[in-house]
Amino acid sequence: MDRLILLIAQGLGTGRSPVAPGTVGTLLGLPLFILLLLPGSFAFFVGSLVVLGVASVWFCGRAETILGLRDPGSVVIDEIVAVPLCFAGWVSSLYFANGSMPEWTYFFSGTIWHRSVVIVLLFRLFDIAKPWPIGPSQAFPGGWGVTIDDLLAALYVNLITLFFLA
Repeated sequence: MDRLILLIAQGLGTGRSPVAPGTVGTLLGLPLFILLLLPGSFAFFVGSLVVLGVASVWFCGRAETILGLRDPGSVVIDEIVAVPLCFAGWVSSLYFANGSMPEWTYFFSGTIWHRSVVIVLLFRLFDIAKPWPIGPSQAFPGGWGVTIDDLLAALYVNLITLFFLA
């Protein structure tokens, strides 16, 4: 069971990358974002974000215990889960403006794809730089400390997205 927990917590192995595991893991968040859009349901999208956030806390906490390390660099499920949250403001604004969920292809289309790249880059910037309160949030115990900084970084991305990109 520990091996399965680590497989998930380490982003199907992406977190074991010898170079920039957090960034490599972040890229796995894009297919997750697409999967959350496929049903075309706003309730499913939002509900999944909540469930994934809670699951990340659990998996990160268990991985810390298994590995015997505080916030191990190989654990990237927190980055993966945060990526769809980075797009939540944009998805929500499109949903409320149009009355329906956007297709996943919209975010990667000819005139829009660069915005998606900026969102991912902003997420990495905030996750690495850890401006207040992102940095201090890592002091939370267990999986909360591992996950909350990424969720806060995603919220920062949403603030910028809502004002400048959407």
